[in-house]
Amino acid sequence: MPLTTLPTYADVEAAAATLAGAAHRTPVLTSRRLDALVGARLLLKAEHLQRVGAFKFRGAFTALSAFDEGQRRAGVVAYSSGNHAQAVALAARELGIPATIVMPHDAPRLKVEATVGYGARVVRYDRYTQDREEIGREIARGSGATVVPPYDHPHVIAGQGTAARELVEDAGPLDVLVTPLGGGGLLAGSVLAVRALCPQARVYGVEPAAGDDARRSLEQGRIVHIDTPVTIADGAQTQHLGELTFPILRSGVDAVVTATDEELVAAMALVAGTLKQVVEPTGVLGLAAVLSGAVPVQEGERVGVVLTGGNVDPERYGQLLGYNRSNDEAVV
Repeated sequence: MPLTTLPTYADVEAAAATLAGAAHRTPVLTSRRLDALVGARLLLKAEHLQRVGAFKFRGAFTALSAFDEGQRRAGVVAYSSGNHAQAVALAARELGIPATIVMPHDAPRLKVEATVGYGARVVRYDRYTQDREEIGREIARGSGATVVPPYDHPHVIAGQGTAARELVEDAGPLDVLVTPLGGGGLLAGSVLAVRALCPQARVYGVEPAAGDDARRSLEQGRIVHIDTPVTIADGAQTQHLGELTFPILRSGVDAVVTATDEELVAAMALVAGTLKQVVEPTGVLGLAAVLSGAVPVQEGERVGVVLTGGNVDPERYGQLLGYNRSNDEAVV
């Protein structure tokens, strides 16, 4: 598939075949307590239990599996705050491809250590003053490696869409699907899957309140660029949608809403206390918006929510869950 071509549901199906035996088929979690809180049936796709602890493995393995022999020898370059970094590193190791990953200086230590542990070379940068995409392109120019971006890539989008495909296959038809939203790879892939399998379902993306570029982009009909948002949702600190993800979202998403850092902390605590699961701040964006009412649901509706990742430093996790929301102290 040409890298400038919009993927289709057929590409999601092809990605599912590629991922068979490589990616985990993650479970769908349910809770009567959560159902009672929102007045609907919540079906939580547990992608925090995916390989590398995040849905990103789906897109990375799909993209790298499409490399020809020359590309495999020259290697791959990726840029990421952590989950795409780990995913590319592990996929590259399994496929025998050298990997270089551009990661910010403030990326969670757990994610950096895991990326190095999978055998990748890590190049650090300042996310607030440097352009990670240009750094990645410069490395690729010097080495001949192929850049695989975290979301704006047809194979990545198709791979991410397999999570929603599995959710519908395992849990049945949905009335609503909600996913976290950064650059739009997961949401775009989910749109392809849900529009094919549950065409009447409403689809929502949820981004951090500090960085609502996607919502503004859909409202204005063009890709809006913003400064790097300051938020605990490090996996969604993106500055803009992609040239491929934007048109898919524009045609297939019902709405984009936001969640505050305080709402993310509350959702993390609820998931820990109710489901006994560790999910990172970015991973609960969708659930937080359902709990707050930002995503409207009707009594008895079947609501799919993707929990996207569980890679959070234990010390930081403890700090966030111990945060006293009764005072005005910031959580970032």
